[in-house]
Amino acid sequence: MEFTVQQIAEVLGGTVEGDAAQRVTSLAKIEEAQPGSLTFLSNAKYEPFLYETGASAVIVGLGQELRQPITATLIRVENPYTAFSQLLEFYAQATRTSKRGVEQPSFIGASSEIGPGHYRGAFSYIGDNCKLGENVLVFPHAYIGDRVTIGAGSIIHAGAKIYPDTVIGQFCVVKAGAVVGSDGFGFALQPDGTYKAIPQIGNVVLEDYVSIGANAAVDCATLGSTIIRTGSKIDNLVQLAHNVEIGRHTVIASQTGIAGSAKIGDHCVLAGQVGMAGHVTLANKTTVTAQSGVGKNVKQEGLILQGSTAFDFKQNQRAQIVFRRLPELEQRVGRLEQAKSTTEKP
Repeated sequence: MEFTVQQIAEVLGGTVEGDAAQRVTSLAKIEEAQPGSLTFLSNAKYEPFLYETGASAVIVGLGQELRQPITATLIRVENPYTAFSQLLEFYAQATRTSKRGVEQPSFIGASSEIGPGHYRGAFSYIGDNCKLGENVLVFPHAYIGDRVTIGAGSIIHAGAKIYPDTVIGQFCVVKAGAVVGSDGFGFALQPDGTYKAIPQIGNVVLEDYVSIGANAAVDCATLGSTIIRTGSKIDNLVQLAHNVEIGRHTVIASQTGIAGSAKIGDHCVLAGQVGMAGHVTLANKTTVTAQSGVGKNVKQEGLILQGSTAFDFKQNQRAQIVFRRLPELEQRVGRLEQAKSTTEKP
């Protein structure tokens, strides 16, 4: 695909400094860019590359100062990182539209409907009584169970599995190998020490603009719905258990596990390998750093949480009491040392 710098600036709402007629055919990192490519600068430590990059055009901030001569044309925007992300999304949407029609063999069940502009890849399966909107793309070997609803513009990538009764909104992405709607981990301990499976008869609801990463698993609810709300992004290899609720525009990084009935607020960030206990609630705008464990409700918005250590339960409880008092104990020790040094003076 080929665009002029001016066309790109119009898409991004930016202004051009330099040759607006320059043609761009690819996107690249600033340190690797070659003629014909477009890149961006948002991190100050990469500024030296601005003066030596081979890119034809660079997206920069409105306040970016030039300390040396440059050869690239600039596109000035308010936020270069956001603008480049927007451009990547525009590029992805433009390139994905090439897939249309039906490849064989593929299957669509009785009474199922699919809107115009769709794509069904070879060996894809769509069950009975499904409703898929316009421009929905279903890639090869994807499975869509009975009574599934998928909104316009959504993409089901190769090998993804969508279980019956799942509801997927508009412009969602379910990446390769993801499983949406499989049974939750529900087992009842019996008197003889065995476990009996509890039927999971709920479903999963993905609202609009949700992304589910490769090989992630989102379990259906025992009753009701497991819900991921508008704009939230789930990374690869994330496990969301039955009846979990994820708020709007929340991001969850790889290898995170969320236990059943946990509720995460809007605009939260969960880094990699976070563990969250069942029935726990996180307030809006909570950040949980990598490898941290959350075992109780967080009611205050905007907190940053860190830490997780497992050892004997009773010892851990006593240690946590002492740990919370460390600032106070440090002050007390400081006062004692000061008093001691005063009394020892001749």
